[in-house]
Amino acid sequence: MPVAHVFDEMEVLTTPFAVCELHGKCDLGLGRLAGATLHHILAGEGEIVFKNRPSMPLYPGTLVLVPAFEFHILRGFGMKNGPLPECLPAELGLAHHVVSATNSLPQHRLLAVCSRIHVALRGSQGIVDLVREPLTESDITDQALVAPLERMITELSAPQLGSQAMVRTLVLECMIHLLRKRIIAQDSALIWMSALSDEKIWIALRVMLNHPENPHSVASLADIAGMSRSSFAKHFSDSYGAGPMDLLRNLRMKKAATLLAASNLPVKRIAELVGFHSRSAFNRAFISCNGKSPREIRIEARGG
Repeated sequence: MPVAHVFDEMEVLTTPFAVCELHGKCDLGLGRLAGATLHHILAGEGEIVFKNRPSMPLYPGTLVLVPAFEFHILRGFGMKNGPLPECLPAELGLAHHVVSATNSLPQHRLLAVCSRIHVALRGSQGIVDLVREPLTESDITDQALVAPLERMITELSAPQLGSQAMVRTLVLECMIHLLRKRIIAQDSALIWMSALSDEKIWIALRVMLNHPENPHSVASLADIAGMSRSSFAKHFSDSYGAGPMDLLRNLRMKKAATLLAASNLPVKRIAELVGFHSRSAFNRAFISCNGKSPREIRIEARGG
């Protein structure tokens, strides 16, 4: 399956967009959001601060995709402090913000439009969960990216019949362009894309994406791929940049974190749904992966 086929099969879902506004020098903590997050900077300057990687500068026009459950903070630059930073639904005054940004928005204000995003291939789940590092693009001269972003903001500013479908289509267009540029630039964050071009590896990868809770092993995945155990392990590691069991653990933990954030299921039941028969074993694996307990992640995801 050539990499080009990935783009043909790509689908995008988004949660409602929000407008994040930071006045002056301040931080807006976004914690570990359940799902990859897309940030588009409309005005002002600042940075995204991460816990375990360098900060990422933000300028007007910057587009950033942050992986699911990557702790991050939006930080605005400015000479003075103002009202507390806030995130509000995009339909509440985005048109006013766009006019202000185009005309005379004060330089000390950082304005971003943000949404959680789910990217899949037809017949598979959560392909964006394979992204392990933030992706960014800030070339404001690139009309192939700027044009759909501007049209997206127009739709969000004045919703009408079909706006939700239009925004979804425009986000897909932006994602295809962002991924294409980063692949051409040989971005290490997209090393997993080469795994999708290996049909045998992709067959096993799709099973892991769709059913991370199943009792997979290197041997069982090799059988699915129609390869020997040693050949599969080597090809998978060469293509994806990590072993199959490492990826499986991460997929299980991401699914668990999503369930913790989006449901009221007991932790024991969530542990079972992601392939653990012991709650204590699940807790240990979850803390090792996320640095926090399932209970702490659930509280944090709900703004507690």
